Amino acid sequence: MPTSQDMTTELDPGLLDALQHQVAVFARRAEQTRLGGTGQLRNSMDRAAYLLLNRLDQEGPMGVKALAAGMGIDSSTVTRQVAPLVDTGLVKRTSHPEDGRAVVLQLSPRGLARLEEVRSSRRQLMVEVTDGWTQDERESFCNLLTRFNTALSARQSGHGPAGAAGAARAAAETTAETAGATPAE
Repeated sequence: MPTSQDMTTELDPGLLDALQHQVAVFARRAEQTRLGGTGQLRNSMDRAAYLLLNRLDQEGPMGVKALAAGMGIDSSTVTRQVAPLVDTGLVKRTSHPEDGRAVVLQLSPRGLARLEEVRSSRRQLMVEVTDGWTQDERESFCNLLTRFNTALSARQSGHGPAGAAGAARAAAETTAETAGATPAE
């Protein structure tokens, strides 16, 4: 069975170099613009807040542990990232209906309104950035980027791109993170 090194040498090294370079440029550009949208809402919500609010919107109220597990991050990280969202009224903390000691996080009406504003602004950015692209090109790019993110997530979770369980989990995570996204987003 070929090793990862063998497969790398079988593929076009120039293409792999170009791919890794473009991914690095994309990461830098995404961080510079924070892909925050357009107009007044540009850069108005950080990536962590957006992903947390989006997850709560798509999956509904949940505990810190479930939110952390679904996002593939530590519970303490979620707790730290949620605190300012609670302080600003975008997320509500409530007691679990069956276990009053447990905390449930829920998107507040204000949080949903804010998330919709940011989504709209980010959609407009995607329209501008992909101006001149066809609908099929947008869909293809979205599908390939989702596939790329799924493979990265599977690799990060220790299951590698070939691990069926890891790939399935990564696909679920990536789908939940991008749920509700349309190709133009």
